[in-house]
Amino acid sequence: MIELKTAKELERMAEACKISALALKAAGESIEPGMSTKELDHIIEKKIRSYGAKPNFLGYGGFPGSACISLNDTVIHGIPSKDIIIHEGDIVSVDTGAFYNDYNGDNAYTFAVGEISSDARALLDATEQSLYEAIKVVKAGMRIGDIGFAVQSYVEARGYAVVRKYIGHGVGRNLHESPDVPNFGTPGRGVRLVAGMTLAIEPMVNARGEDVRVLRDGWTVKTASGSLSAHFEHTVAVTEQGAKILTLA
Repeated sequence: MIELKTAKELERMAEACKISALALKAAGESIEPGMSTKELDHIIEKKIRSYGAKPNFLGYGGFPGSACISLNDTVIHGIPSKDIIIHEGDIVSVDTGAFYNDYNGDNAYTFAVGEISSDARALLDATEQSLYEAIKVVKAGMRIGDIGFAVQSYVEARGYAVVRKYIGHGVGRNLHESPDVPNFGTPGRGVRLVAGMTLAIEPMVNARGEDVRVLRDGWTVKTASGSLSAHFEHTVAVTEQGAKILTLA
């Protein structure tokens, strides 16, 4: 069942989303070569808690970190670790979420650490823009398939592959709600968008091949090809006029 939010509920949810966005911003400002992903996770958790919120990923399904931090060929769900060191030239996907006042915020960004390769930069640019291409089509009366098609058509035209095993989702009182929001689809098909829906749209794009593999830890998802992967995400509210991005710092 899809939960529609009232104007007052959206105001409350926007607070959680802003905290999540501020935590993501703090992560981007803090990333530097030589630091571990565990150190970065601590910074994110401290930022979220400074606003009286809780990191909603911590303990979710048993996940041991406050954020998912995924380097290079890791697509999503990277577990923060003191043994994973960030280096110059890496790309680092950081996925943060905050629970505040009964609502959840969820967003992600893939950061460049210092100078990165031209291929890595092109992948990041295409994946980020595909998120905004999807957001452009969000409006009451459109369909979930329109969102997925916007992502898929944009990245595939540039020679990249959309991850199909993992998708976006509704978000609200629960971190994951209906409807599912795939990054592929057919225009005019799927659930119709209605004002009051809140969606986490999150393109996950591989430089080569859509296939992924999950490590023995049960969380870390890597590209099967060993190629780079990028991940960007916003939580948005559906309105009659279009999408309202809630995860803005």
